[in-house]
Amino acid sequence: MNSSMNMSVLNRSRGWIGLLIVSSFFACSSDSENEDSNGPLLNAPQLISSTPANEAVGVSDGDLEVVLTFDQNVTTPSVGHGGVTISGATVGKVSANLKNVSIRLSGLEKAKKYQLIVAKGVVLGPTKIEAPQVIVSFSTIDVPEVKPVDAKLCTPNPLPQAQKVYDYLVRMYGTKSLSASMANVNWNIAEAELVNKATGKYPAMAFFDYIHLAWSPANWIDYSDTKVVEDWWKANGLVGASWHWNVPATEGETDLNKYTFIPGNGAKNSEGNWTTTFRPEKVFVEGSWENRVAKADLEKMASYLKLLQDKSIPVIWRPLHEAAGNIYEFKGGLAWFWWGYNGAETYKKLWRYMFNFFKDKGINNLIWVWTTQTKDVDFYPGDDYVDIIGRDIYNQTSGVDNAAQYQLILNSYQQKMIALSECGNVAKFSEQWNTNARWAFFMPWYQYNATTLMGHQHADEDWWKDAMNQDFVLHRGDLPSLK
Repeated sequence: MNSSMNMSVLNRSRGWIGLLIVSSFFACSSDSENEDSNGPLLNAPQLISSTPANEAVGVSDGDLEVVLTFDQNVTTPSVGHGGVTISGATVGKVSANLKNVSIRLSGLEKAKKYQLIVAKGVVLGPTKIEAPQVIVSFSTIDVPEVKPVDAKLCTPNPLPQAQKVYDYLVRMYGTKSLSASMANVNWNIAEAELVNKATGKYPAMAFFDYIHLAWSPANWIDYSDTKVVEDWWKANGLVGASWHWNVPATEGETDLNKYTFIPGNGAKNSEGNWTTTFRPEKVFVEGSWENRVAKADLEKMASYLKLLQDKSIPVIWRPLHEAAGNIYEFKGGLAWFWWGYNGAETYKKLWRYMFNFFKDKGINNLIWVWTTQTKDVDFYPGDDYVDIIGRDIYNQTSGVDNAAQYQLILNSYQQKMIALSECGNVAKFSEQWNTNARWAFFMPWYQYNATTLMGHQHADEDWWKDAMNQDFVLHRGDLPSLK
């Protein structure tokens, strides 16, 4: 290469170097300008949303995790955690993950407004620029107003233990709910045992069913053998009982396999050749076969209830339930039990007939529960014949919707306690309670021959664990002696 060529190459090299230096200068100037103008990566993190949202209402009390979401990845160095404050509650763990900051709170009280303050500098962007102060205000759930309910049982001169149980229910109402289980068909605590196996706790109340009254005594069921009930009561558990009242399909029927509690709306036995002709309106007609059957059954039932009364065992008594069936649900709706078949006036007369029959027999250990279907006020027997209003709910998985039913009943029967007298496949009890469904007690229905709560069709293991872990749910071990 000659000297002139070397000089030319050198000059071109110098030119490229100069160009690179100038380019670098402008690039640095551009970055500097971005820094001065707060470029995207150097902006302070900005809050996009929060859970719960600012000014949220109906937030759960107790423990709560607040999540703040920013517009960029953030960090929360531990030195700044003292800048997270909330008056009247306790701030626990503060942590960051990508764009989210989680703040754990505890000690939140019901019916109270809170203001969570995250001071400037607690949250940092990826270039350590401080996020401005964040304030999230929210209100916890209201404590529903529970008006005074009837102080006395409707049964005259009640068994002292019955009045004690009722007084206890009244004291707890609105602040605590009693757990309950239903016997597997009739005369056992099989479901209560499943609950204890899964949760380590027995329900506060065990319900039994006199469904096989017509068959008892028999080699497989004898309601005069009260040991299972006595043992439960001795262990401080409360006792409840239902009665799926089976009657003959037709006058003179002696085949017990042709007894039923389903009315004559096309219901047939396995042979498909009969319908139930028993009619409640005929119960009050002296000499009718319905009158004879009803008297005989009530006499038998009174004798069984008297066995418990003689042992000072009160019974939360729930007969003649769900009387209206679908009458008010849709056009052409029908009662699904015979006791509602002839309408509201006949049903109320039947309820009072039973009430007075037992009173005349000296039965005074009953706490009477009437089951509503929310639109059936015409079926209500009256305050003088009812102590507690029950509601049976199935396949309703929204806590808000369950609470709406509670509120609807409360609006109609403010003078009475309200219970979730049967349920199955419903929202977790904590969700119902936290949306103000303050049931006096709750009772999931049994699953026939279930050996575990896993996969239970009405209330599985998760459902019961949720319920039994709440401080507002009472189990058998929580109860005082009411003897």
